[in-house]
Amino acid sequence: MGPLHQATRTVPIVFMLIPDPVGAGFVENLARPGGNLTGFAVFEYGFGTKYVELLKEIAPRVTRVAVLRDSATTSGTGQFAAIQALAPSFGLEVIPLNVRDGGEIERAVTSFARSSNGGLIVTGSGLAAVNRELIVALAARYKLPAVYYQRFFVTDGGLISYGPNTIDPYRRAASYVDRILKGEKPADLPVQEPTRVVLAINLKTAKALGLDVPPTLLARADEVIE
Repeated sequence: MGPLHQATRTVPIVFMLIPDPVGAGFVENLARPGGNLTGFAVFEYGFGTKYVELLKEIAPRVTRVAVLRDSATTSGTGQFAAIQALAPSFGLEVIPLNVRDGGEIERAVTSFARSSNGGLIVTGSGLAAVNRELIVALAARYKLPAVYYQRFFVTDGGLISYGPNTIDPYRRAASYVDRILKGEKPADLPVQEPTRVVLAINLKTAKALGLDVPPTLLARADEVIE
């Protein structure tokens, strides 16, 4: 997205799945983008608070939570701030794990897991997606209940995820393209945040961790893997 933005400041561009359009400098603000770009963000910072709530709901004995994040990703910083603000009210101590590659991920999670009653929150980043098999394996090895930002972690064996439907923005983008072709300016079309969110739970992983998933949580799940 960055090179395309640098290449033109006049041709209208509708983007999809950008983590933090304001932090990345693509738009002035979400309500009025102000340039030739608009589109659909993949995260909103409020997701961080949901991660905390879900972790305590599925694993109430957790008292320490490691937040795995790529500090170079602006959306990760915002989500961490939301987690940090809410966690004390749930009796959680928050430990940030700032990582840049697979080696750092393994060392950081291994070090954190040396103490008991730990849980893990994985915030959105390309780094986490690329290393998802490693992260899921580490959570299983150290028996860490973990909340992830996308369902593909759960289909790969992770415990629970809460994140946006990544197909929906492409459908919604068609209306923006149509409006721009009819004369509206990207600068006047607000950047939209996710409207459809998917909650996925892996019951096999919950059993391996010795967790009983509350029926009320199962009832809210969009996808349950058995």
